[in-house]
Amino acid sequence: MPLLEVSNLAVRYDKAVILNGVSLTIEEREFVGIVGPNGAGKSTLLRAISGLVRFEERMKRGTAGDISLEGEVRFAGERIDRLPAHEIRMRGLVHCPERRRPFRELSVLENLLAGAYLSRDASSTKRRLERCFALFPRLSERKDQVAGTLSGGEQQMLATARALMFEAKLLAIDEPSLGLAPRIREELFAAIARIHADGVPVLVVEQEVGQVFKMAARNYVLSQGRVIAAGTAAQLMADETLRAGYLGL
Repeated sequence: MPLLEVSNLAVRYDKAVILNGVSLTIEEREFVGIVGPNGAGKSTLLRAISGLVRFEERMKRGTAGDISLEGEVRFAGERIDRLPAHEIRMRGLVHCPERRRPFRELSVLENLLAGAYLSRDASSTKRRLERCFALFPRLSERKDQVAGTLSGGEQQMLATARALMFEAKLLAIDEPSLGLAPRIREELFAAIARIHADGVPVLVVEQEVGQVFKMAARNYVLSQGRVIAAGTAAQLMADETLRAGYLGL
């Protein structure tokens, strides 16, 4: 049984179809990449999986700009697409959104502790905090600094670490390298690789196709809201049309 199973997922904003019949699976301990051109629906896919699209649907029901979601999402064998986002998070599916979004007026430490808000186990919170500081030593150095004053790379480290402050059975990361310098990207992806090596399955949406292909066991290529190809990096790279038209390689 897959850890995550997405079946015929469709998302519409008014009459615009953002996702159209998307299906994918992730196995236990797997690293999976989702790549494709801008506007393909990659971020919407993660938001649908983590319950954020359903939240928007409830908020806007009956108003201009209606949102609809169809299809099924199963996590660890349980159907979750009808659950609110916080209950999905409680089950261990962690969504680290694009553009970092720290609590800008809080310190680094306060941001991390906010990620553990749902935890009632102080010893577990302490262990996870120590692990986050080991993964990202720069956050330990800046633990008392206000998050809004961090660099973009440091904010991405903070967002990733905050996502790990409550039990993660799957870490879904949206565009972690967006706007980062090459050296910071390398540091960040090295930390993500260590997270995966520690046994946490990873699903990453990323524009940096070459980096994802180095790390992911399998990849899905999205275009115009559909999965147009899936396979290993070698399989996808062997298709010249796919390379030129959708991967930018």
